[in-house]
Amino acid sequence: MELQGQVAIVTGAGRGIGRATALELARMGADIVVAELDQANAERTASEIRALGRRALVVQTDVTSRDDLRAMVERTLAEFGRIDTLVNNAGIYRAATTLEVTEEHWDAIMNINAKAVFFATQAVLPTMIAQKRGVIVWHRWPARLEAGLTCPTTPARR
Repeated sequence: MELQGQVAIVTGAGRGIGRATALELARMGADIVVAELDQANAERTASEIRALGRRALVVQTDVTSRDDLRAMVERTLAEFGRIDTLVNNAGIYRAATTLEVTEEHWDAIMNINAKAVFFATQAVLPTMIAQKRGVIVWHRWPARLEAGLTCPTTPARR
């Protein structure tokens, strides 16, 4: 297994692409930190990871909270002693035309899809620098052709 002995944190691992990513990394031999706001979905993913013979740690994480991101790193290090990979997967999509986007709408998308990704990365970097290795993946969803009309924040998130 290519990732045997490695530890990966996957944000938004409770469902969708994050869940699929966490399961695939586990199949490749990694132990997984399921960093997810939804506790029930996180536990379901963790159970599936354990069924693959890998260790899983659920850390309830609001990626917009720097305190939660610090706790995510601290709990990972306490449980596994290392962080080899961070997959920044958590994100939201709220369709709206340019004229319908409110400041709250804009801020929610930017806080989760941009700011949280930056600060999650910042949270793991000291560990990865000390280890002299690490992998950081930023998942971004491909924009549809009409994304500029239905989601004007798409260009700003890229």
